[in-house]
Order: sequence, then structure tokens, then C-alpha cells
Amino acid sequence: MILSANALALSVEEGSAIVKPFYDFLSNPTDAQQADKARQSFHSDWQSYYDNAGSKSLDQTIETLSGIGQLIPDLNWEIKDIKVAGDTVIVRGEATGTPAGDFFGVPHSGNSFKIMSIDMHTVEDGKVKTSYHIEDWATAMRQLSQAK
Repeated sequence: MILSANALALSVEEGSAIVKPFYDFLSNPTDAQQADKARQSFHSDWQSYYDNAGSKSLDQTIETLSGIGQLIPDLNWEIKDIKVAGDTVIVRGEATGTPAGDFFGVPHSGNSFKIMSIDMHTVEDGKVKTSYHIEDWATAMRQLSQAK
């Protein structure tokens, strides 16, 4: 593996400690204290990539996640596994929740979902600099639209 000049090799414990506040916030996205803790673990110019359309800033991401938290009051995002490669922390997570209304065009049914996510966080100077996310929202939509 080739690391950049300012890259450091993190331990799993160090990587976990750096990214954990983000996942605590994901499980409490309407909690301002959790948002502040998450902010402290990211560079102020952090960029988050959800798709190929470009990135979102820390403020945009916190605002988006807060809205999702209002729609899914019992949202829980659990870290299932962490791998570290140099300065990159890779997290396999699991999200669960029950939307309180229509979600991604799926009419509210009272159903819950359980999906997998994969995130890659690049760490610089002990804080997350960039994040790339993949969440299996297609599975969530299938689970939400199933008849009870």
C-alpha cells in the first residue's frame, strides 16, 4: 500500500475512537450535543460523498441527518466491523428504524427496515477529512413496502 506523505497508519482502536462520535450522532441525529461531538471529530472543511453528484459539507450533512432523524425517530446506526488501512477507517454498519411517515416515496406502513452500510473515512491530523458512504436504501424501501 502506498500512503501519502502526511498519512499515518492508524490502529483499529484509534480509528474507532475517531469515527465513533459520527455513529453516535447517526443514532441520535436530532440531538444537538451529539452533533457537536460529531463536529469535533471532523475537519471543519470535511467533505462527505453519498453519490457521484458531489460532496456535502459538515453543516449540510448534519442538517440532512437531523431531518432524517425527525422522520425516523428510532433510527439506530450500529458499527458492526471496523478495518483500518493506513489513514483510512472502513466501517461496516447496520441501520435500523421505523419511519414515521412516507420515506423515499414509499407510503407509510408502520414497517421497519434493517440495512447495511459501508463507509470509508480518511483521517488527517486525528480528524476525519473525507467520507464516502454507501447505504442499502433499496433494501429499506423493499422492507418498508412489504405487506404486514
